[in-house]
Amino acid sequence: MKKIEIFDPAMCCSTGVCGPSVDPDLTRIASVVYSLEQKNFDVTRYNLANDPGAFTENKKVNRMLHEKGADVLPIILLNNEIIKSGDYPTNEEFAKWLDVKESELQQKPKVSISLDFD
Repeated sequence: MKKIEIFDPAMCCSTGVCGPSVDPDLTRIASVVYSLEQKNFDVTRYNLANDPGAFTENKKVNRMLHEKGADVLPIILLNNEIIKSGDYPTNEEFAKWLDVKESELQQKPKVSISLDFD
């Protein structure tokens, strides 16, 4: 099974819905991660603000940060090898790397809320 790790820049959350406006790229990545998790891919995201230890413990990520600075984030690893940095992968790239169809990467979490109007 292929393993994807995403080392995100510091942010309040990974959904892209926080802040003054919605970040469509982050919401797309959140949907891709959700879709891959539903297919039992091993996907882990690390947020520099919440998981700084993950950035120092991974020698490849740590070295890249020291050499190029925080602008190199996000860093994407596939099976422990850096395959992209400085920008999030496109759905086409995810599909190619993981041998899935792009159309399979657009699932969105469904949330059910029961309301009581009494």
